[in-house]
Amino acid sequence: MTDQAPQGVDPRVPNAARMYDYFLGGTDNFPADRELADMVLNVLPKAREGAQQNRLFLGRVVRYLVEQGIRQFIDLGSGLPARENVHEVAHRHAPESKVVYVDNDPAVCAHGRALLADPGRVLMLEADARAPERVLQDPEVRALIDFDRPVAVLMLFFLHLIPDSGDPRDFVRDYREALAPGSFLALTHIGADERAGRTIELYRSAGASFDPGPGAEIESFFGDFELLPPGLDTAWPFTGPEDTMVPDVDPARMGYAGIGRKPW
Repeated sequence: MTDQAPQGVDPRVPNAARMYDYFLGGTDNFPADRELADMVLNVLPKAREGAQQNRLFLGRVVRYLVEQGIRQFIDLGSGLPARENVHEVAHRHAPESKVVYVDNDPAVCAHGRALLADPGRVLMLEADARAPERVLQDPEVRALIDFDRPVAVLMLFFLHLIPDSGDPRDFVRDYREALAPGSFLALTHIGADERAGRTIELYRSAGASFDPGPGAEIESFFGDFELLPPGLDTAWPFTGPEDTMVPDVDPARMGYAGIGRKPW
């Protein structure tokens, strides 16, 4: 486990990206991250399996989108690099794919630049994903991504960390509007149930946000995008014979997943 913090990082303050890394079995986290993550696991015992399932969903989504002809990806709130990152899956099936990772954590971005660097195909952008204009108008992003062609925007294990006061539907709408017809939006979101209140309290006690929601509210993030079958679902769609579901996980209690396509 990491216990030496890079410059500018306070290891005493839990961080959602490092907690997610811990849930995935990674080593880029500090005692404070592990302590809060373990408290979350006491309330949500399947949170670790849910994070792993989310990672599997990411790989399935990227592969599916490449099969649909997508060659440009923007991964918002990408977090720390892990196994089967977006560009690794995309390049396995379409080496010409371009990928932009976006995160506002300096340590995450430094780590990402060190591990993900691939000039001309992969960019790690340090920016707040809640500021679409900053992301979409960045010169490096525009040099890599052609917004006149379809783009896939990924918001996985991200939106439930944004409070309603942060106007998440407004900035998601701005991303949708900036995309060319034929583009895709893929998201996962934690669902609200009887345990949500305690989990919210835990995150807020550490100065973080956790904002699960019911399916109807989550579906509104897609706006006028056409939801692909089976729609917003708790069954983590796009499974296939080669996809192994994490055992003993009730998907309906872990959250929602969906992919929407912008009409032509």
